[in-house]
Amino acid sequence: MAELCWTPAADLARMIAEKEVSPVEVVRAHLDRVAALDGKLRAFITVCAEPALEAARAAEARVLAGDPLGPLHGVPYGPKDLYATKGIRTTGGSTILGDFVPEADATVVARLAAAGMIVLGKLNMHEFAYGPEGLNGHYGDVWNPWDAGTHRVAGGSSSGSGAAVAAGVCPAALGSDTGGSIRIPASLSGITGIKPTYGRVSRAGVLPLAWSMDHCGPMARTARDCALLLGAMAGYDPADASTSVLPVPDYAAALTGDVKGLRVGVLRAHFTDVAAPEVRQAVEAAAKALEQAGATLDEVNLDDVALVPAASFAIVAAEALAYHAPWLRTRSGDYQPDVRERLRAGVVVSAAHYLRAQALRARVRAAVDRALARRDVLLAPATPIAAPALGQQEARLGDGPSDVRSALIRFTRPFNFTGHPAVSLPCGFTPAGLPVGLQLVGRPFDEAMVLRAADAYQRLTDWHTRRPPVA
Repeated sequence: MAELCWTPAADLARMIAEKEVSPVEVVRAHLDRVAALDGKLRAFITVCAEPALEAARAAEARVLAGDPLGPLHGVPYGPKDLYATKGIRTTGGSTILGDFVPEADATVVARLAAAGMIVLGKLNMHEFAYGPEGLNGHYGDVWNPWDAGTHRVAGGSSSGSGAAVAAGVCPAALGSDTGGSIRIPASLSGITGIKPTYGRVSRAGVLPLAWSMDHCGPMARTARDCALLLGAMAGYDPADASTSVLPVPDYAAALTGDVKGLRVGVLRAHFTDVAAPEVRQAVEAAAKALEQAGATLDEVNLDDVALVPAASFAIVAAEALAYHAPWLRTRSGDYQPDVRERLRAGVVVSAAHYLRAQALRARVRAAVDRALARRDVLLAPATPIAAPALGQQEARLGDGPSDVRSALIRFTRPFNFTGHPAVSLPCGFTPAGLPVGLQLVGRPFDEAMVLRAADAYQRLTDWHTRRPPVA
């Protein structure tokens, strides 16, 4: 039954529907793996063993009764611990909310339940989603499963989601992404994760970091699994005024495997050219593989992304401070130090700085739209470095040294700023055996094209099937 833990979510759903395996067997296999590995991984904050088994028994009864089944019936998953879950504590990775038990599910949690999915537990994260390393001083720092001997970060803030999927602890997870918090852990942990277009997925019932840049999305081992989860999650929600009324396409149906004629713009300046050499080589090889399969490549420069770091800081810092100000006044000592200092930095952002930063978004968004007017997707590394060791402060990039925190968000943050859909998927390994992530960016609300390209690449390669040493 251990092999069930490496079976993609789409295949698990099919096997359950065809009575090849019971939802109870699937959930038990994953709970056994949690018990065996999570003492080291620290991927979970809360494990919901009994509720998950109860839900699995109910799912099995529906199968045996011949009832209509959802597209992911009986498949377990883990929401990041900032998604509200009815009757299950939702901490945000903090002690401030350590005893908070929501009375209702977040919209996407409810939608995944309607699709038949089962919550295995709540996944670890950087406290209040404010850090790209995925560290947590309250519940333990997540261990990247790709290095059994060195404690490397799994990437954040959705670190538990990345490590859990990579280690076969759960077949799929939910992350959130404000500056790269789905794509960074997907890149460092060797899995697939998509940040959809801003407004494609409801954030109702999800603890915010920065309301104008937060995105919710799925993380799994394959683009196909991400397509199934996103299809179940996406769509207008009256509880979130930012959600779009545009119809949600059948993402799974878009996965044709065909890239003939796909127009790919390779982002070199500000992106691939400044990545660490082993990352750059893997990403260039991925671009070449797509070209050999029939895609057409050209080079794209997005010079305006040089303006993004300062503007993004102004927006995130100001919006995060606005949410946390009451707790900073009354419970400042309960934050882990790095998050507390980052929140306090919002004080220096003036109203003029914030408004100029918001105005700049239209300029950068227009530049990305122009690049995509003649191309289907843009291609770049997801992160310029592979997973750093816990405590590592500096990374060397193609244009010189950088602090690790800035390096990790360098390639992902621009597309939170613009709101375009972007996926990270594995495209190789460093000589040290650490995963390298490929980022594909698409036109607004064209997640189908992004997922199609990602899925086609995964049909050409086997990087996404590799298993880490901790597993």
